[in-house]
Amino acid sequence: MKHAIVGLATLLGGFLGLSQTARAQGSYRDDALLYSRLAPAGTARTLGLAGANVALGGDWGSVSANPAGLGLFTKSELTFSPGLGFGSVSAAPAANAASLTGTGGVATLGAFDQTANSFHVASAGVVFATRRPDGDNTSDWRGGAFALGITRQADFNQAFRYRNQTDDNHSFFQYLREPGGNIDFRSGGYQKAVDGIISQENKQIYTDLEGLAYGGYLTFDIPGSTPTVLNTPTRTGPITQDETVRTSGSLSQFDLAYGGNYRDRLYIGGGIGIVSLNRTRNTLFSESSSGGEDFNFSDNVKTTGTGVNARLGLIYRLVDAVRVGASVQTPTYIQLQDSYSTTLTSQYVPQGRNNVFTTVPGTYEYSVTTPFRASGGVAVVVNKYGFLTGDVEYVGYGQARLGTVNTDAGGGDFGDVNQQIRSAFRSTVNLRAGAEGRLDIFRVRAGYARYGSPYAADRVVNRAQNYLTGGLGLRTKSFFLDVAGVYLTFQDRYSPYSLAKDNPATSFKSVTNGVAPVIALDQNRLTVSLTGGIIF
Repeated sequence: MKHAIVGLATLLGGFLGLSQTARAQGSYRDDALLYSRLAPAGTARTLGLAGANVALGGDWGSVSANPAGLGLFTKSELTFSPGLGFGSVSAAPAANAASLTGTGGVATLGAFDQTANSFHVASAGVVFATRRPDGDNTSDWRGGAFALGITRQADFNQAFRYRNQTDDNHSFFQYLREPGGNIDFRSGGYQKAVDGIISQENKQIYTDLEGLAYGGYLTFDIPGSTPTVLNTPTRTGPITQDETVRTSGSLSQFDLAYGGNYRDRLYIGGGIGIVSLNRTRNTLFSESSSGGEDFNFSDNVKTTGTGVNARLGLIYRLVDAVRVGASVQTPTYIQLQDSYSTTLTSQYVPQGRNNVFTTVPGTYEYSVTTPFRASGGVAVVVNKYGFLTGDVEYVGYGQARLGTVNTDAGGGDFGDVNQQIRSAFRSTVNLRAGAEGRLDIFRVRAGYARYGSPYAADRVVNRAQNYLTGGLGLRTKSFFLDVAGVYLTFQDRYSPYSLAKDNPATSFKSVTNGVAPVIALDQNRLTVSLTGGIIF
């Protein structure tokens, strides 16, 4: 049977995230997880301790970990923390790809290593502290501190490339032929799914590019003109897929927080966070057969957003050497906007037409609400020699929700996506532990954190994140200087699209049972941060 290269609008309607009616639901689901999964954050001191600062306090990192820690400040300070990130990803078809795809003969074409490096500001802020003289007993409130500044909480810099072989039944063409792609089986025939092609905000956005491919034809249906039809070659043998994915950006939070000191025993704090999100994702996907490239597809999405959250916390000094702490953070509401553009280049040239097609750039607004977070910790001070500290954090990733912002512009219904989030993700516990040794004005730090896998079914690979950290510091009465390194390692799985399963309601019989090509990602990232501070 002949297959075909499709018109760009048809291809766009089903691929990785474009118009609100056509964007793959899985990509929205995965974005909700991405924006909910934060990393250890703060100054180089906090980062050297793997972010374990819930019960410790006395550092700018307290604003996002536990604002009660600001109550331990006795002097004001100004800090600035630039950083460098060095990341690499090794990507290859999963080791058990043959059984996953059901082809029985998927070749492993080797691993490709890609790097993604960045310069950033890890944190910057100022703390204004007040403290009653020890002889002033007019109030049990001994002092407090107000802080404001910015902290980088998530890093989106990543790059990977893979090359995979599959058969036509598992290719992207198969995705287009199935329900949920661009051919609709529900009436018993093949139909053009126009509602999944045309943007609801601008009815003309894809008018020039509507296409339908089936039965060996490439068709361009342009209003007011005769459709152009071109036969295309039969796809035989293995289909080679090649994709490069590059993302950049970060999620940062501007904080206003205050922590008070009650009788040098109880510390209470609260804060408000203003979230700023900026992420760019560029992909280039291609399929080749019979020794030639059938098409390549460039997809560019830039996501920006702002949001808000709040947190409360306390630290209690059980004895002089032992502190316990707890903090809670409300769900973070973020209003987002996607700006997207796409280009398709095909080796098949319709009669009298170009083989390069580009959409009119568009935008779409929606929102994400990330989960509630709760943390507890303990810190033990070993006289003047240093301390040990540890945290436990609960995050309910399955509680994340997507929502429509502008219903007048034809915003989509995220009910199905939110159901996917509930079933795909679970609540998990993140563990952090750190230690600091002191010798006069010098400091040595080390830490470890394990962020549990948020996936409800991690049967193939455990996608927990592991952080190894270390740092050095120097502190005097008027200034301090700290450096920290954070090394992250974790594994992941990626599929460029999803395939349908049998659907008795539509009499559709799947040839794949919903199993798409799977790519194994082995990721690591080293971040180095330097914090300089002035005490006043």
